[in-house]
Amino acid sequence: MAVYLYDISIKNEFYYKNLAKQNIERKVYIKPVRGEILDSKGRLLAMNRMGFSVSIKPHLKRDGKRLNKVVDKLIEMFPDLNKTIMLKVYDKGSSAYNHEPIKVVDFIRYRNMIPAYPRLSIYDDIKIEAETTRYYPYNIYAAHIVGYTGRSNRKENDKDLVVKKVGVIGKSGLEREYNKVLQGELGYKITKVTATNEKIEDLKIVKPIENRNLELNLDIDLQIMIYKLMKDMSGAVIVMKTNGDILAAVSTPSYDPNLFVGGISKKNWLALQNDIEHPFTNRFIHGTYPPGSTIKMGVAIANSLSNKSTIDQTETCMGYIRIGRSKHKFRCWKKHGHGTMGLRKAITQSCDVFFYNKSLDMGIDFLSKSLKSLGLGVKTGVDLPREYSGVIPDKAWKMKRFKKPWYMGETVIAAIGQGYDHITPMQIARYTNVLATSRLVTPRFAKFINGKEIKRDKGKLLKLDPVLMETIHLGMYDVCNDPTGTGSRYLKYLPIRVAGKTGTSQVVSIPQNVYIRTNEQDLSYFKRSHALLTTYAPFKNPRYIVTTIIEHGGHGGSTNGPIVAEIYKWMFKKGYFNKEKKEIKKNTNIAKLEVSPELKEKVNKDLDLTPLTKNEIKKIVKHKIIKVPKVKIEKPIEEVEEKKVKKEVVTKNLSIESLINNKKIYIKEKPKEKEVKHKINVIYTIDKDDEKQGD
Repeated sequence: MAVYLYDISIKNEFYYKNLAKQNIERKVYIKPVRGEILDSKGRLLAMNRMGFSVSIKPHLKRDGKRLNKVVDKLIEMFPDLNKTIMLKVYDKGSSAYNHEPIKVVDFIRYRNMIPAYPRLSIYDDIKIEAETTRYYPYNIYAAHIVGYTGRSNRKENDKDLVVKKVGVIGKSGLEREYNKVLQGELGYKITKVTATNEKIEDLKIVKPIENRNLELNLDIDLQIMIYKLMKDMSGAVIVMKTNGDILAAVSTPSYDPNLFVGGISKKNWLALQNDIEHPFTNRFIHGTYPPGSTIKMGVAIANSLSNKSTIDQTETCMGYIRIGRSKHKFRCWKKHGHGTMGLRKAITQSCDVFFYNKSLDMGIDFLSKSLKSLGLGVKTGVDLPREYSGVIPDKAWKMKRFKKPWYMGETVIAAIGQGYDHITPMQIARYTNVLATSRLVTPRFAKFINGKEIKRDKGKLLKLDPVLMETIHLGMYDVCNDPTGTGSRYLKYLPIRVAGKTGTSQVVSIPQNVYIRTNEQDLSYFKRSHALLTTYAPFKNPRYIVTTIIEHGGHGGSTNGPIVAEIYKWMFKKGYFNKEKKEIKKNTNIAKLEVSPELKEKVNKDLDLTPLTKNEIKKIVKHKIIKVPKVKIEKPIEEVEEKKVKKEVVTKNLSIESLINNKKIYIKEKPKEKEVKHKINVIYTIDKDDEKQGD
């Protein structure tokens, strides 16, 4: 006995003192209110709805009648509640060591609780507390960006005390990426209680850190407008500033994140999972697609870095190439070939053979390394969880994946963005920014946390040949503005100057013996190619990137073109281009381009601007010429009516300057006699439909 008393009173004195202290002092955590998510203009994308939770006094498990009476009363007031579920929740929370009320109802809306509150508040066994729940007012329009919250599981509870006490965690999107910020930090109060758990007084109160809001770069109006354009298609659209700020990012089809708040039903979950269009997939970071011809500018940059050929080196396209002694033909999309052309024309008309040859000059390993340095096949670092990296293959990748060597034929396929190449739309947007500004930036949705701007770097400025980049810019400009450009049909009439590149991502391989390809519209839906179009604007001072991909859309110019055109028109109307007034066209045609002196010689060669001989002039003027009436103001040739006939012959004044200035020709007044020495009349054919079938 003496030893026992010694053990209690002396040896373990501090232990028992602390134990006694615990019996009279209780620490109760105070949950923080979750921060809200807003767009760039302060509109709520994720908000808190006020309501109430219902808890039942602990230790009623031993008194079954009393417990059932309390539960029955709750069901009487709220018929939608499930008695079995409430009893299971109560049983799970019961413990001899738990002296806190057990929450059996997570959330009841304010308007539903108010009439019931007077009748429930008289019960000592029922505790009603103010509670918040998440609500997403823009539901489907921003679901893949904002994400949703849900009940936390045991694994998540073990990692974070705040999550455990709150019982809610961000499950996807920005809700998940910034969960630590949004959830806040717990407060607590230390309360003095009796042995029967009756409160005596509060000894200490520490307030929670809460309401830490997240403000985005997103413009929800732009987001909604794009979603409505895309609502009947599967695909992705990204609108990004050249500094990486994301103004809109749409993935269609979408889902309603409100379904997940408080737990999604099995029926709704299965409906989302079994939908063949996969609405739950965030296509702009989780969808991986062959980049198609959008990769060709990257191939040109890689070739320049390899020093295997010069910028002004031309290639001759006969419609196909053969490698070595092989009889296998790697075909260009244009059946009879493009003839001899330089880089600018190769980009404009999307010649495959040109880039086949460039890829063979440097090999797959150097090509792969260079493309990754431009942001392809690597994660962008965007502030969303679980981003995919995609694939830009090399020899080591294929050996590791398939245990097979790399073949030269696979190199030429990779050079036009097919084969093993798979990248995300977000990577294409980032890569397009490199083409426009030579800067590799990190895309970002979030701009402010709790009112403080998030620190970010300006991105990495890449050392790229300025002459090469200017040639690429002119090629991308022609894609969107020149009659021979694969994306010009819908983009050449925009009020601002746009440059870009179309692309086609094949989903089924074309057999070697197929010479004439089947039109995309004649194929079944799932066999059609994916359509891509990535652009930047304004041309001379890039500020915005617009990247689109439409699954099984066919050709980027004809399918994506109208969507991109509508986006730029909307942005122009809303004042996004006010800072670039000098870039605005005075009419619906393209204005003159100023070309650097260093490029003039190369461009002349590229455009085949050799002087015409007297015999050539005689041959030209023998053709029937339709006289054009005099006009007082220069008028773009595109305004000549195209609907009357499929082809119409008109005259134009041709000069070296006009061809240098992007080959756009204007109808002018008839020149005086002294001017004839410098300008000649030639034949110009206008096609009714300048949509190209290449990309």
